[in-house]
Amino acid sequence: MSVSVEEIENLVSQLPSKQLKEFRAWYQEFDSNMWDKQIEQDVMSGVLDDLAKKAIADHKVGKSKKL
Repeated sequence: MSVSVEEIENLVSQLPSKQLKEFRAWYQEFDSNMWDKQIEQDVMSGVLDDLAKKAIADHKVGKSKKL
């Protein structure tokens, strides 16, 4: 089954308030899980290594601020 983005948008826009609220909660968790998986893959593949090295180097020379 293949559904277009436009069809999904149309269906979501027609949801009653209660179902839209349930959909939002589901999608937020779904999106968060997808983000977590992507970060894990990036960490495991070394994609973030250069960024981490640069951030540490910048911090060592005082180019960071306390949060």
